[in-house]
Amino acid sequence: MKSPYIGDLQPNQQVNGVFLVQSKEVRQKKSGEPYLSLQFSDRTGDLEGKMWDNVAETMDTFDRDDFVQVKGVTQIYQNRLQITVHRIQPADEREIDYADFFPASARNPDEMFAELLEIIAGMKDPDFRALLQTVFADEEIARKYKTAPAAKSIHHAWLGGLIEHNLSLCRLAKFAAAHYADIDEDLLLAGVILHDIGKIYELSYERGFSYTDDGQLLGHIYLALSMLGDQFQKLPNFPPAKRKLLEHMILSHHGELEFGSPKIPLFPEALLLHHLDNLDSKMECMRATIAKDNYVEGNWTAYNGALDRSVLKKKRYLNAKWESKSAPAQQPTVSRRAAPVQNSIFADKLQQALLKK
Repeated sequence: MKSPYIGDLQPNQQVNGVFLVQSKEVRQKKSGEPYLSLQFSDRTGDLEGKMWDNVAETMDTFDRDDFVQVKGVTQIYQNRLQITVHRIQPADEREIDYADFFPASARNPDEMFAELLEIIAGMKDPDFRALLQTVFADEEIARKYKTAPAAKSIHHAWLGGLIEHNLSLCRLAKFAAAHYADIDEDLLLAGVILHDIGKIYELSYERGFSYTDDGQLLGHIYLALSMLGDQFQKLPNFPPAKRKLLEHMILSHHGELEFGSPKIPLFPEALLLHHLDNLDSKMECMRATIAKDNYVEGNWTAYNGALDRSVLKKKRYLNAKWESKSAPAQQPTVSRRAAPVQNSIFADKLQQALLKK
């Protein structure tokens, strides 16, 4: 078994282990000499690294998405764990167990897929039910849908993250549809299940999580519509109006034009999809931010760019408040005589006037 895992590392620890290179940049010191800025990962998390010495002899021996043997020491820098790399070299890939390097859902993917199919089978609308059953009868789509992450890094960024995220959305959608009047539950569920389906071709996850060429050039919204166009050809009697509603939900699920949506949501189910999707992704992002911030003292995590904020570590905050109340610090008593007050001229004259009375 791989050792150590990034999630087990502590500050000021000597490290000798194998990691996957997520990113590699050659930068310049003020002296003009090169240094390496690196990002390592395994299934438990990621770790920033800096290599300051012997860079010229090392920097061409490995690249992004390579497995490397790293020797160095960890430290806290700007509220994050970081490793100063003393030595790095390619690892022997014959000894690599890929399961050690790719985070995966705690749930069984086949179990999650069975739950998804059960949700689809329970849909009352025959058109949406037939469409989704046709989509997931495609073996390649089904296989990739069970495996794909929901994002490269921001939320549910692990194998099986896409289907786990969408099952969470299905539960939220059922609640929302029951809470708000005149919501078409099956339309909302169809939008939930299909809105991110283009990510199975947008993201690559063979070595590390990255974007495919199609993902970079086209994006998952376009890819989803293209995929569905192929599936609609198998259902020539699918109502055109329902198709356009579903396509609009996919086009508008980012909610705002500046966030990458070609359209903003224009009917209730589309708006619900956007807000539920945003809610689930942000809540997971907050959870992961707190979970990964194991090394920083205090009640706040490091700044998270995706959330545009630091996050309160609530349990630590509440425990600190409880300890403060249960064991208050002893405040030293101060004698007024021990520290006589130095009065001003005005105060002296006021005191004399009062004494005369």
